[in-house]
Amino acid sequence: MNGKGNGGSGRGGGRYRNPCLTMHQPWASLLIHGIKRIEGRSWPAPLTGQLWIHAASKVPEPDTIKAMEDFYREIYALDGVTDIKFPEHYPVSRLLGCVEIVGCLRSEELAGWKEVPESVRLEAFPGFCWLCEKPQKLIVPFEMRGYQGVYNLENKIYEAAVRGLTAIKSPLPVKFPLPDPENSLSLKPGSLMSSSSEASEVEKSKSVSAAIAGARAAATQFARKDETRSAIKEQKRETTKNQATPVTDISNRKTYNLRSKGRIQEENQAENSEEKLMCVIEKTKTRILFPHVPSKLFVEAVKGLAIK
Repeated sequence: MNGKGNGGSGRGGGRYRNPCLTMHQPWASLLIHGIKRIEGRSWPAPLTGQLWIHAASKVPEPDTIKAMEDFYREIYALDGVTDIKFPEHYPVSRLLGCVEIVGCLRSEELAGWKEVPESVRLEAFPGFCWLCEKPQKLIVPFEMRGYQGVYNLENKIYEAAVRGLTAIKSPLPVKFPLPDPENSLSLKPGSLMSSSSEASEVEKSKSVSAAIAGARAAATQFARKDETRSAIKEQKRETTKNQATPVTDISNRKTYNLRSKGRIQEENQAENSEEKLMCVIEKTKTRILFPHVPSKLFVEAVKGLAIK
């Protein structure tokens, strides 16, 4: 997935009205329950303010859930937090709730930021780190379809969702300090480089190192799939764009839209394929009903049915 632009919601400005991000499970529920406080992406956050979280349709593997829960147990223990209530369920294809995006930093900036707890710094996976506060959960998650990147919720879904939110208490609530208290947008990539260039490496035990390795392995499998899907979609967009270029016949000055022509051909092919499939199904059913009819006679009978 990739995102572009600097618009946003709330403090960020007007590109998004009711922005939503689709995430895989278990990361989506961990974020909404306030356990996960950093959302890592290969692209910087395109907004600040409220961001709705939607769980993708893929059912998480038990090993993936275990790897992420072990990861958070280990890193929270570094801050003295040992009682973490993980979600009982990790629903899919559902709108789960929302968080507040207060800024975005590069992973190396977050890893060296001494003003935040150690567990937060250990959430700094490679890329850009979206800083999340104030998780709110929907009492009844909404079933809906999600999309790649950041997109706007439909108004009717948003209006129903805001009435069903409840605040969540994080195991270790974090208030990310602004570099410039008078500028609510001061937490952006590059804003901490000067003050925190000397990365304060958290001393890791073997169990913490193992938990981090497991979490990164779990996250990497989805990152690669998303990058592949993004590349395929981008290629399809380029192909569609090229096909949509109008071609003018100099002789009669008529303009044809190749995309429309290609779409008609695809629809015709689909109809032909469906007709062929139905024909095969009917032939098979007939053959099962009359297994003792000689082959030649059977073929002629089928031909007769087709003509009628």
